[in-house]
Amino acid sequence: MPRPTARLTFAVLATGAGVFSMLQSLIAPALPTVQHALHTSQSTATWVMTAYLLSASVFTPILGRVGDLVGKKRTLVAVLLAVLAGCLVAALAPNIAVLIVARVVQGVGGALFPLSFGIIRDEFAPAEVSGSISNLSAVIAAGGGVGMVAAGPIVSALDYRWLFWLPVGIVAATVLIALRYVPESPKRAEGKVSWGGAVLLSGWLVALLLPLSQAGQWGWASAKVLGLFALAAALFTVWLVTEARSRSPLIDLRVLRLPAVWTTNAAALLFGAGMYSIWSFLPGFVQTPAAAGYGFGASVTASGLLMLPMLLAMFLSGVLSGRLEPRVGAKALLTTGAALGALACGFLTLWHDEQWQIAVVAGLFGLGIGLAFASMANLIVGSVPVEQTGAATGMNANIRTIGGSIGAALTSVLVTGRLQPSGLPYASGYTHGWALLALLCLAAAGAALLVPVHRSGHLAEPRPVPGSTRAPAQVR
Repeated sequence: MPRPTARLTFAVLATGAGVFSMLQSLIAPALPTVQHALHTSQSTATWVMTAYLLSASVFTPILGRVGDLVGKKRTLVAVLLAVLAGCLVAALAPNIAVLIVARVVQGVGGALFPLSFGIIRDEFAPAEVSGSISNLSAVIAAGGGVGMVAAGPIVSALDYRWLFWLPVGIVAATVLIALRYVPESPKRAEGKVSWGGAVLLSGWLVALLLPLSQAGQWGWASAKVLGLFALAAALFTVWLVTEARSRSPLIDLRVLRLPAVWTTNAAALLFGAGMYSIWSFLPGFVQTPAAAGYGFGASVTASGLLMLPMLLAMFLSGVLSGRLEPRVGAKALLTTGAALGALACGFLTLWHDEQWQIAVVAGLFGLGIGLAFASMANLIVGSVPVEQTGAATGMNANIRTIGGSIGAALTSVLVTGRLQPSGLPYASGYTHGWALLALLCLAAAGAALLVPVHRSGHLAEPRPVPGSTRAPAQVR
């Protein structure tokens, strides 16, 4: 059991990371309300989500590395203040432009994930690290579910602005407690922030994710989409060369090449594709009027309640994974989590005519998310040098987000590629989409099987990274 001070530190980390995770999904069901209230178009309103995604993708690995270098507590407090400011501006936003800027500021909070994992590794007793990371991962996973479930009732009872007012109070209290009780780790990485690497990383991430999120409106064969993909490839190549030659790289490529790291990242990319697509498209399927030949015509609140089994299962399996990991190993949990995701999507492909079937699918996928989130974090944290914890876990979260963008884009092509005269998708579009997600999750399970292990079942001990101050730790 963590010491009292460790429990308080964990509560701060869990609150901050949980609020950020909730903000990812909280606004999505309310986008039509935001569009109407701020007198804007649907295409413009989608930038409320796109801006947040791009910002989080850029800041998560960069500020994770900054925390490794200048201090994780200092960076954590700065990030929490950014989230607080972003929520406050969003709650007061008089127009859509200000709201989009506020969402960019909120996206800075993506760095809470790697910073929190790093603080746990630095400050908690070795026996507490794995379980605490699993519990924090459960909170992060459940936060997204809370957003889906809570958005409808909050908007119905209050107003969409309360989706931001409520986090303002929570984050403000978290900042005060963090300043008082979270210790500043004496463990720092050597070197300095590679701002050139940061700019290049930001450039190729934006150039990749922007067309993925907007291709449905711009057209996959449009000059903008193809040009941005070409730019992403060019900037990615330059970034790789720059980081390989840098004495103080933003992301140490030698760490990313460790067998346990690249295999976990591959699983994260594929599982993220399935997970974010389910979050994006399942509520829309449920809300489709039955006149379309499928769907239940559910309200935002009712569709959120159908996601409740996912929320509960995510949290319970995430907490349970902390107890199972010492016995069965993180690799087995990641493989099982991805396999459960594939089973859920396969079930959904064949059976989706009754609401109880949707609830079963949500619960199954929630079990998979909880196991996968916790095991990914433990695999990365236990496989990299301590001074690379923030950068490596930040990159893992980023790769999962990139996978989510790719999965959502591919699913969107299948779902919206052919529309009924009413403008609604055909049922076949959704079933083809669910089948694709099942294959992606199955591929994630295959990638998890590649994580190296000894015959004893322990993870293979990675080779020390040249230039690091200590060898990576061994995890199960």
